[in-house]
Amino acid sequence: MTDTTTRLTPAGPQGQRIADIDALRGFALLGILIVNITYLASAHHGTGLEDPSFDSPADHATRYLVATFFEAKFFLLFSFLFGYSFTLQARSAARGGARFSRRFLRRLAALFALGALHAVVLFPGDILTTYALLGLVLLTARNTRPRNAVKTAVVLFTVTATGYLMLSFAQYAAGGGGMDAASAAAHAQQATDALRGSPGSVIGAHLEQLPDVAFLLVFFQAPAALAAFLLGFAAGRHEVLADATRYQPVLRRLQQTGYPVGLAGAVVYAHASLEHPGTPYHLAALGFDVVTAPLLAAAYAATVLRLTATARGHRLTALLAPAGRMALTNYLTQSLLCALLFTGFGAALVGRVSPPLVTGIALTLFTCQLVACRWWLHRHRYGPVEWLLRAATNAAWPHRL
Repeated sequence: MTDTTTRLTPAGPQGQRIADIDALRGFALLGILIVNITYLASAHHGTGLEDPSFDSPADHATRYLVATFFEAKFFLLFSFLFGYSFTLQARSAARGGARFSRRFLRRLAALFALGALHAVVLFPGDILTTYALLGLVLLTARNTRPRNAVKTAVVLFTVTATGYLMLSFAQYAAGGGGMDAASAAAHAQQATDALRGSPGSVIGAHLEQLPDVAFLLVFFQAPAALAAFLLGFAAGRHEVLADATRYQPVLRRLQQTGYPVGLAGAVVYAHASLEHPGTPYHLAALGFDVVTAPLLAAAYAATVLRLTATARGHRLTALLAPAGRMALTNYLTQSLLCALLFTGFGAALVGRVSPPLVTGIALTLFTCQLVACRWWLHRHRYGPVEWLLRAATNAAWPHRL
């Protein structure tokens, strides 16, 4: 992902799914798609240099909107849900007398394999492999008290943000730094040409990008994702989403704090990323975003939960929950369809579609997925990839798809 995804199949106290979790996951899936498609549609975006072929006010406005409201926010929500669903899986296994650790390890192994294949063939920005590795940490910490999990999450966010600030000061003291625009442009064009080539050329381009992506995942996304895992774990231990209506005052406070603080950090992040990439200011903005993005993600989640709790909230739940139940299938399908559209696997439109149209494609694709998921789940119990993951987890084929 970069944004990424929860694969655990949540079950409530009597084995039923929790609709709020599915709705939140479906909502997060939209945000993940809007971010990921910008990397799939343009090789320039991954270099920090935006494509000079698209320089209109609408192009700039779209980039700012995506960077401000979507980037570095929705993978946190997915990570939170991963941690929450971990507690539901553990609770369900305990009721059934199953050996949870062994099952969960098989699940993580399957996620890692899927993620590795996804990263090489479809999208180097995959986060499934990161989730699989961080899931080992979560499994080790499964007996941690919720309060300690929250404290550890706060420390992770703080240490990561401090690290970026220290790098910013060091770069400033060394003379300011900055990105070599000419080199970045040449690299982006080379990647674009490769992505428009044969399937072998596309895979080669992905393999070349993987080291840079791994660096980003290790030093930016992984610590934040683990922190969100732990926050979700703590919330799951308290069964917060089993009945979110009990926490309406908390949800209101999350909105009242998360929107102003989170949006302030998001605006700084967007301005630095788009106007001053590679500078000390950019590094400082990344550090600022590490501690403010979780607040904005929390405000988004609180808004969805408050809406689903209204008299007509069941309509929103019915719209989003099917996509959330099939999140892994949807995530991989998004990458597959975008690869067919933008790379040499299909139409090879990478670098040829403007940012507003790219966002429009994302919204259209997600709308189609909402319809398709509802149709599929009226006929099947699981999404196709979820069914395979369940088979790997249980080391046995489920009785029905």
